[in-house]
Amino acid sequence: MKFVDEAPIAVHAGKGGNGCLSFRREKYIPMGGPDGGDGGDGGSVFLEADDGVNTLVDYRYQRRFRAENGESGRGGNCTGKSGADLVLQVPVGTTVIDEDTQEILGDLTVKGQRLLVAQGGFHGLGNTRYKSSVNRAPRQTSPGSEGESRNLRLELKVLADVGLLGLPNAGKSTFIRAVSSAKPKVADYPFTTLVPNLGVVRVDRLRSFVIADIPGLIEGASEGAGLGIRFLKHLTRTRLLLHLVDMLPPDGSDPADNAAAIERELQRFSPTLAERERWLVLNKTDLLPADEVAERCRAVVDALGWTGSVHAIAAINQTGTQGLCGAIMAHIEAIRDREAHDPDFADEEQDLQRRMQREAREKIEALRLSRQQRDDDGVDDDDDLDDDDDVEVVYAP
Repeated sequence: MKFVDEAPIAVHAGKGGNGCLSFRREKYIPMGGPDGGDGGDGGSVFLEADDGVNTLVDYRYQRRFRAENGESGRGGNCTGKSGADLVLQVPVGTTVIDEDTQEILGDLTVKGQRLLVAQGGFHGLGNTRYKSSVNRAPRQTSPGSEGESRNLRLELKVLADVGLLGLPNAGKSTFIRAVSSAKPKVADYPFTTLVPNLGVVRVDRLRSFVIADIPGLIEGASEGAGLGIRFLKHLTRTRLLLHLVDMLPPDGSDPADNAAAIERELQRFSPTLAERERWLVLNKTDLLPADEVAERCRAVVDALGWTGSVHAIAAINQTGTQGLCGAIMAHIEAIRDREAHDPDFADEEQDLQRRMQREAREKIEALRLSRQQRDDDGVDDDDDLDDDDDVEVVYAP
């Protein structure tokens, strides 16, 4: 399927209807008094999360949306019809940002969740409203107010429980193939993965989690080098990061140095994301002599000063993957249970995600401005931070 992760749109709520100036005039009631009705309210604009929508591609072709205006009031104390609300369907996981203020208006993370993004104008008052004991024939009315207008940016981030990190050819795609039905391309050259891959990992019939594989990171990724910078923002929603390390790199480099390089890039991109819980997964242990596996793994852990969870696996033959997936499932279930029973913890998680998203946006925006400056100075720059507008995402259950 096609995955469009960002779309700018303009929304306009409907204008409220004007109040009516009218007097009751019938054959035997020549001076019946005022009977001008109120106008109708203008329609508002809502965004609604729909799990039947997978992308923002529709908003690339139509970018302006307007709700109905309210009708004006009529004589006989008839109120004008209110304008219909406009409800725009967006994928679950869409973040809504006000382009003018850069304020995050909301996250649509649950099916059926609605967000008001433009309030409809309020109705005007007919002259009946101004009748009083001292003003029996008022000729005063009020117009309906204008509806709100907003320039919005919709951002869709991959909704995954687990995100994979690592250098190119660390075995991330092999791992996701081993634990799910997703079939990303696997080859022995860097940047085999050019787009995010999603897979549903089923621990048993009723227990599962979603895992996301992004293109590999390289030194300088936080400054725009390679491909990973365009997809790192998709990891801001994950509950857990798996840092895959190739235990026998083909270039002869040190696995601990490679892992440290990824840590540095993650810290530069988003300090908050770098503090997210991360497990170290030492992959390709099948390439090591059996009697050296434990010693080499311990050397990497000691060199990094790693105090978190460590798992040694060989994804290609699924050695250790089942135990790892079981541990991940238990960890995610514990987080879900705590969020359900501890509102304070759930609020902290939401605040943490917002902070990560803000840091990611600021970093990417800074890179865009830097690139624009280089373009203005006549420097040839092939980097394009916007070319992930239409990228394919494989999502296999």
